Amino acid sequence: MYVRVSCLVCVPDRPKLTDSYTEDTWMKLRDAVSAIQNSTSIKYNLEELYQAVENLCSYKVSPLLYKQLRQVCEDHVQAQILHHTESLDNLSFLKKMNRCWQDHCRQTIMIRSIFLFLDRTYVLQNSLLPSIWDTGLELFRTHIISDGAVQSRTVEGILEQIERERNGETVERSLLRSLLGMLSDLQVYKDSFEQRFLMETNRLYAAEGQRFMQDRDVPEYLHHVAQRLEEENDRVISYLDQSTQKPLIATVEKQLLEEHMSAILQKGLRILLDENRVCELTLLYELFSKVKGGLTALLQAWREYIKSFGAEIVSSPERDKEMVQELLDFKDKMDHVMQRCFQRNDSFINAMKEAFESFINKRPNKPAELIAKYVDSKLRAGNKEATEEELERILDKIMIIFRFIHECGAAFTSKLEGMFKDMELSKDIMIQFKQYMQNQSDPSNIELTVNILTMGYWPSYTPMDVHLPTEMVKLQEVFKLFYLGKHSGRKLQWQPTLGHAVLKTEFKEGKKELQVSLFQTLVLLMFNETEEFSMEEIRTATGIEDDELKRTLQSLACGKARVLNKTPRGKDVEDGDSFQFNSDFRHKLFRIKINQIQMKETVEEQVSTTERVFQDRQYHIDAAVVRIMKMRKTLSHNLLVSELYNQLKFPVRPADLKKRIESLIDRDYMERDKENPNQYHYVA
Repeated sequence: MYVRVSCLVCVPDRPKLTDSYTEDTWMKLRDAVSAIQNSTSIKYNLEELYQAVENLCSYKVSPLLYKQLRQVCEDHVQAQILHHTESLDNLSFLKKMNRCWQDHCRQTIMIRSIFLFLDRTYVLQNSLLPSIWDTGLELFRTHIISDGAVQSRTVEGILEQIERERNGETVERSLLRSLLGMLSDLQVYKDSFEQRFLMETNRLYAAEGQRFMQDRDVPEYLHHVAQRLEEENDRVISYLDQSTQKPLIATVEKQLLEEHMSAILQKGLRILLDENRVCELTLLYELFSKVKGGLTALLQAWREYIKSFGAEIVSSPERDKEMVQELLDFKDKMDHVMQRCFQRNDSFINAMKEAFESFINKRPNKPAELIAKYVDSKLRAGNKEATEEELERILDKIMIIFRFIHECGAAFTSKLEGMFKDMELSKDIMIQFKQYMQNQSDPSNIELTVNILTMGYWPSYTPMDVHLPTEMVKLQEVFKLFYLGKHSGRKLQWQPTLGHAVLKTEFKEGKKELQVSLFQTLVLLMFNETEEFSMEEIRTATGIEDDELKRTLQSLACGKARVLNKTPRGKDVEDGDSFQFNSDFRHKLFRIKINQIQMKETVEEQVSTTERVFQDRQYHIDAAVVRIMKMRKTLSHNLLVSELYNQLKFPVRPADLKKRIESLIDRDYMERDKENPNQYHYVA
């Protein structure tokens, strides 16, 4: 094998110049060029040589001077042949090749500086002639790099070094940068190197993608892909030509991402979402946004995950007790993923809404019923469980969930909105009432907060007359006087079952505050007088009805926070029991909430709730029937029912549809066909 290197050459004879000065000057210049090419000292001053070139050009011999200079340079490049390079390893060969290239560039620059006048006059005026620098590149390309063996070994050596670096080894990046710059300068980079490089890259990452998808979990795989992309971008910055970046990154993304999108989503999306892996979800979104169809695939998988997870919450009767809270938590979690990981992408926001709307309506009526009860419990608890700001945030979130339910009926929606409006108005009323109380001559020791509830919006509560302490009754009358003074003609009906209080209590351990219901308050206040009462005495003093009183005493004496002792001991409260104040009560918290024991909802109550929901929906059914009949004029029963199912956005039983049709017939909106009772006609 042969490799071209620097060596001493003989300058061939050239045509005789007619002027002896011209002849002598050329000999001087030829000697200087030979000295540069052989890295020896130049006998003449560079300024003198530059002037000599200018003088020759003035003798009108520029064409001959350019031709002779080119010939000298070409002879030198052709003579750069070194024998016995087969024994060199690839790295040593690359280094020798790089020295050859660097020497050639340095020599060409030096020669051009001497012949600069020729380059800037004669060559510049002849557009078909390459400049001295371009001539040097052309000669190197023609006689060295175009040699098949030299080019092949150079490219093979570069590819080997890149493969070593991809495998974690350290390589001489400056060497690669210089050699690839050489190929680019010689205009053979794309044909000789880039095509092979991209082919090898495709082969490498195709195999790596298959292997890593089998051996590693999705979070680890995503980080690996991100690292590989970063490494390849760094190679472009360090030594590859900038034009390689786009096809290189596209190749990596195709083999590591595009080919494995389905596997990544099937194998890992649910895990990432279940474990709330924000970092990896963000990375997943960023990576999938780089490949064609990536975000579409992620969007579909995200939608299906929400439907599946949400359906598990809604469709499990055993989870009904926690359904609404789980839905709120799930929505919060998905919102967090949307904002932090998916860049608030509108398509993903819409997909999430569609998914929530899909799964929450798979179980007719129940979610709406439980949401209504949840709202009721939160509003009844008021600021016992949360501050006003926290309560507002909770209610806002509940309304978002509520809107996913297909048309619960205008009346139902109106009632829920009315409940929110009542709470807002109550805040304003209490601000005014506190100002009113500051102007009273006989201020109360009790701080009263009242929520004014419009009867038509709220569930019906059975009135219960209980025996309130004198100071409470007096304060109620003060508020009544204040309120009716501003809203004459209205009627206030107090609901003690919804009341609650904070009691300041002293135990041996120290002072505590107890968050309790009004019924619990009436019982506890009795122990300011003496330390023990029978159940009969408590019933007589408070006026609380038996079942409610038993639940109240059970919460105070048999629950987790036992501020009362019961004799005899036990979990249930009986008529003959007696109760004592537990002065030895201990608790790590200063403010303790004692929950009232609630009655379980009966089957009759569930049926009643479902029936009320249907009552709200029946107007929509009526309107849909009339709308369809008005347009179609005549329809069979089956076709009418089919049309109704297409138009109604909420689930409905065939029997309920039949009832509404019969009702419309009775009210003369439509009539049965006299010969075919299963056919209806619209009555204009």
